This record gives sequence, C-alpha cells and structure tokens, in this order.
Amino acid sequence: MSFLVVYLLLLKATLSSFSGLAALPIVRHDFVVQRHLLTDHQLNTALVVGRSTPGPKGLYLIAVGYFAAGVPGAVAGWLAVVTPAILVIPLLLFARRRIDDPRAKSALRAIVIASAGVSLSATLPLSADALRNPPLYIIAAVSLALLIFTAWDTLWVMLGAALASLALVLAGVMTIPT
Repeated sequence: MSFLVVYLLLLKATLSSFSGLAALPIVRHDFVVQRHLLTDHQLNTALVVGRSTPGPKGLYLIAVGYFAAGVPGAVAGWLAVVTPAILVIPLLLFARRRIDDPRAKSALRAIVIASAGVSLSATLPLSADALRNPPLYIIAAVSLALLIFTAWDTLWVMLGAALASLALVLAGVMTIPT
C-alpha cells in the first residue's frame, strides 16, 4: 500500500469525524472490510496502542498506518492526524461569526447524533473480536456499568479491567487472547 493512499484514506477518516474514535467506522470499512489490509484483531491492537499512550484519541491512526504500510504508513497516519488541526484555523475564523445561528446549532446537533450511530456500527464487530470468553464479557459489562452509573474516570475503569484480566490469567481462569 502506497504512502499517498494510506494518507488519503486516513485523512478522509479524520476529516469526516469530530473526535478520534468517531473515525473508527470509516477506518474499519476502508482498511478491514474493503481493502483487507488489516484484520479486526490488528485494528483492535491499534486502538489499544492509541488509547494506552498520552495524547489525542486519534493516535490509533498512526498504528493503523503502521500495520497497513510499515514506517511510511505510520508517518502517513501522523500526517493525517495533524492535517485537520492545521486546516481548522481558517474554519474557526469563519464559524466564529455564525455560531449563534440556530440553523448552525441544529446542524451540529444532528452531526453529533449521526456520529454516535456510525461509531456504534464499528464498535459491534470489534467487540465480537475482543470479547472471546465469558470472563471478558463480565469485565466489559462491569466496566460499562461503572462508566454509565458512576463518575469514575475512564482511566481507572480501564486500569481495573486490565488488572481483573491479568488476575484471571494468572489464576488460570482464562488465557491471553492471541
């Protein structure tokens, strides 16, 4: 896969989303479903790498680029992540004058709702790849409940889930998924 193609595919994903993980359905469609450059497992691994490092949520796109095309793909992913940040400056100047327009507010609300639906469409196949046994389903359900019904920070929930998984592996209850 060429540098330019990886860059353009990842740029399309970053430009059509408003947060890092909102690009996930587009990335999955382009790299897993349509072009078969990655597997769901590799995409999940890229998500873990991106979510485990400090910085923006979209850093997983650098790992996606790496899995698709090696180091040049990682550079293409990095460029695709930073390009929208550079392009947003003139857009902010334009939007500042129109932010109080009720039509603009309605359009932004509709985009957020549509983005949530699109994100869900990519989450379901990826969770099928990640959740391979009953203990992982329980850990995922408890994590979801904690995130919905408590004010716990996401970092602590993720750390707790990781420690619970490690404890189950060390106790021999489950094996490390490969």
